Formats: sequence, structure tokens, C-alpha cells
Amino acid sequence: LGGHDPYSASKAGCELVAHSWRRSFLAASEVRLATARAGNVIGGGDWSEDRILPDLARAFALGRPLPVRNRHAVRPWQHVLDPLSGYLQLAERLAGPEGGQVPESFNFGPEPADQRSVGQLVTEAQTRWPGNWQDATDPTAPHEAGRLALSIERARSVLGWQPRWDFAEAVTRTVLEMDKSEDGRALLKHTDLVQPVRASYARDYQPLEQLGLEKYAVPTHLEDR
Repeated sequence: LGGHDPYSASKAGCELVAHSWRRSFLAASEVRLATARAGNVIGGGDWSEDRILPDLARAFALGRPLPVRNRHAVRPWQHVLDPLSGYLQLAERLAGPEGGQVPESFNFGPEPADQRSVGQLVTEAQTRWPGNWQDATDPTAPHEAGRLALSIERARSVLGWQPRWDFAEAVTRTVLEMDKSEDGRALLKHTDLVQPVRASYARDYQPLEQLGLEKYAVPTHLEDR
């Protein structure tokens, strides 16, 4: 564990705190504690400041170019529902009869082929939401990792989990979901989105039902488009 920047170091610090708490206070307890890490999560409900796709939506809807810094940085982009399904599977396993034997930490990220650069993310979003962007790279900016990646082999082998939506589908779903919030609907009134091939929540998340988590596998309004 480590990192050359505060963001990476904070992730390592969280793991160390959880590990020490588990060993110090939970070793003889029935409480089971595991940590779960996701990649760079995207989804239509996120309208936070300084987030690449919300910033893109705001800029494109206003007809302005999106300034993109560090466009060559590679990140493990994934739709929020993918790691969420992993968290639920992990919680189910921890609560089961063999929960005490579950490893202490898991990564829930995309497949290696879906780890793409910031520039590729913006270009993919442009296929669904036309607009322009400009390179705003600042060579004097503080250090930022050029590549972040997660190994998901433990989640795959222990939990049987794997991501359901690839990079293109994750971006597509995010753009289409942006009309869920009031801010999103206001922006979309002035924007024409390219309709993509639909995905099926029930089909792609069938493993939830197999784990007895039917209450989490509910259709979304996007299936009715």
C-alpha cells in the first residue's frame, strides 16, 4: 500500500485503519469487517462539482467547450451499479455461515480492457451527447497518478462477481440517466441525445436474484424507453 499523492495515500490509510480495528477489537467478536474498493464510478445521479461527466453535461448543454486536464490519465471507469452489486454479494457472504473465512479486502472494478484515459471517456460521451472539449493540461499542477487500476481477481474467484457493463455501456447508461435529477432534466431540454442500444437490468444483474437478493434487482425506468 502506498501512493505519491494525497488521494492515493488516503486510500492506503483507510485500509490500514480498517485492518488495525479488525485485529484490535473484532478478532474475538461476531462482527465481520471487510473493505471494498471501487474504481472511478460514474452514473446519471451524480451532479457534483469537479466530476468529469457532470462537468461535460453542463458544458455541452450550454454550448461551451469542456476543459479537460490530464487527458492521458488512465482510470478504471465503471457504472455505479457494478460495484454496488459486488458490495451486496460481499455483504451476503459475510453474513453467511462461512463469513468468518472471507478475505479482508476486495476490489470491484472494470475489466482491464475497460480501463481508459480521460480523453477516451470524453470522446465516448461525445457519441451520445455532441459537444466539444479542449485540452487544459497544466504542466505546473500537483502530481497526479498517470494510471490507476484495480485487480478484481479475488472478487471473481471468491465471490463469483464480475462486471456486467463494459466501458461503452457504462458511459451510455450514465448519459441516459442524467435526466433523473431536476438539474439533469433542465439541461436535457436543450440537448439532443443519441439513443444507444438498450441494456437490460434484469438480464445483466441476474446473479443478484441467484443470491437471494431479488429486492435489489428491480427494473429501472430506462428499460421502458
